[in-house]
Amino acid sequence: MSTLSDTFIAPPCHEKIETLYQDEHLALIAKPSGLLSLSGKNPLNLDSVHHRLVQIFPGCTLVHRLDFGTSGLMVIARNKAINAALCQQFSQRTVIKRYSALLCGHLGDTEGVIDAPIAKDPALFPLMSICAVRGKPARSRYRVVERFYQEQEGGGGLSLTRVELTPETGRTHQLRIHCQQLGHPILGCDLYGGRELPGSERTPRLMLHASELHFIHPVSGERITARHASPF
Repeated sequence: MSTLSDTFIAPPCHEKIETLYQDEHLALIAKPSGLLSLSGKNPLNLDSVHHRLVQIFPGCTLVHRLDFGTSGLMVIARNKAINAALCQQFSQRTVIKRYSALLCGHLGDTEGVIDAPIAKDPALFPLMSICAVRGKPARSRYRVVERFYQEQEGGGGLSLTRVELTPETGRTHQLRIHCQQLGHPILGCDLYGGRELPGSERTPRLMLHASELHFIHPVSGERITARHASPF
């Protein structure tokens, strides 16, 4: 979910939205990094997933959002009834979402769970914070895919871990703040420490991609399994 202040002006996004599947009820799309999910209050932030898609699918609505820097799969409802049915699946946590990410450093454990409640902090806006008192329950699973070194210009290597992340709840910035809590922020994450490792400041984007989405088609009852390969 994007939580950007009205002072933020998104740079132009020249990448196109990829439509992976469509029928009369819904559409599955791949969002590029650097595109807002919804248009902002600031008129300079008019361009967004919704702004573009409503011109192709009149009356469509977003069922969920991805952060500005996150790329990957989104399901779009083409009418209000479908939106309500899909939103119910999200709220009941029957939708499975998986993400690919590059984390700073080499993660020690091969897999695990991050259980840390997340709260809004008006003093730190747009940042969220881990707070046992005011936070809402938030849980994410991670699994290491590979540990490697990325060669840097001028020598040296950036130690990185490719992981598969599965959020079990859907809090704002959940995966980004949970990875920071793990001690290995997502590479390129400007809000939660992903540009602090020497060499990471040149990363062109947030290295987080929504790679899998599993849900039930509200009309056919068919189980939809969508996958989209990570671009990094």
